Amino acid sequence: MWISAAITTDAGHAEALADALLDDGALSVSVEDAEAGTEAETPQFGEPGSPTTPLWRLSKVVALFEPNADVAGRVAETASKVGLAGQPRIELSEVPEQDWVRLTQSQFEPIRINDRLWIVPSWHAAPDPAAINLELDPGLAFGTGSHPTTRLCLEWLCAKVSRGDTLLDYGCGSGILALAGAKLGAGEVVGVDIDARALEAAAENAARNRVALRLAHSQQPLSEQFDIVVANILTNPLCVLAPLIAARVKPGGQLALSGVLDNQAEQVIAAYAPHIALSRGATLEGWARLEGTRT
Repeated sequence: MWISAAITTDAGHAEALADALLDDGALSVSVEDAEAGTEAETPQFGEPGSPTTPLWRLSKVVALFEPNADVAGRVAETASKVGLAGQPRIELSEVPEQDWVRLTQSQFEPIRINDRLWIVPSWHAAPDPAAINLELDPGLAFGTGSHPTTRLCLEWLCAKVSRGDTLLDYGCGSGILALAGAKLGAGEVVGVDIDARALEAAAENAARNRVALRLAHSQQPLSEQFDIVVANILTNPLCVLAPLIAARVKPGGQLALSGVLDNQAEQVIAAYAPHIALSRGATLEGWARLEGTRT
């Protein structure tokens, strides 16, 4: 049995607290958005011309310890070292010992997108060998096909990609949308992301699937235009990046955006209105896909 200790703190103390907890014996530490899943959720992004966030306004620092009768005391002492005033609120929970590899694998079964496309973890046989099968393992980068926003984009790509199309996946993460586009017949496929680890994961997944992708960091200039552009990010960065993303779509080309809650769709549609007229294409579990053609 392990002990998990979670402290909610401000962005200015989160990183120092995480480092100090590791120095004081934590087995692992993660920093999460304490407001994730609410309207106050803060995306992390930093494309050219956009604001950046050092961490989240409220960050949850979660540390894992070996069983110890005074984990709370140790964590409180560490918090004091990094300047957290007063007695921080510490949430403790027990984490049972498990075969983490087997547990992780059991949570990821093959995912059927439609008759044409499946997402298949490497430890599974393809349920339909005749379909297009993307071999993709869970990793550090977002995107395994299980999230509604990813599914919305994959369904759109299945309907829209024609052989030889050029395709841009902006905010590619693990590369799942770029890989799907390439397997569906797109010609040149480019994936862009702000996270170097995401680009590494996308490169590994491309090699695993024997697909050629051109991957680039978002800080690198990109002047090309594409037949198909897809961006599965979040509402705030999508709005900030509207001129940049819309400019990458060829006249007559098609754009799909997701990562947008259905009640935020009008905000994104308004941000893109000067560039491309968007409409709701589909919704799933409270998430929307917005799509349009550049005139």
